[in-house]
Amino acid sequence: MSKASGQLLAEGARFNEAVSRLAPTTFIPKGVYRFKSHEDANRQAQDCLVQGMGLLAAERA
Repeated sequence: MSKASGQLLAEGARFNEAVSRLAPTTFIPKGVYRFKSHEDANRQAQDCLVQGMGLLAAERA
């Protein structure tokens, strides 16, 4: 059995901070989604990614 440590807590907090910075780049709106198939889920993820990349390109142009 391991003991909790402040070092592990700090590492977890740094990891959480790093992951939270990545979230806006996924372009997938928050929420719960239900799909009839994996293909439908993949299509939605791809559509969100394409739309988000298009918005970023337009902002940078």
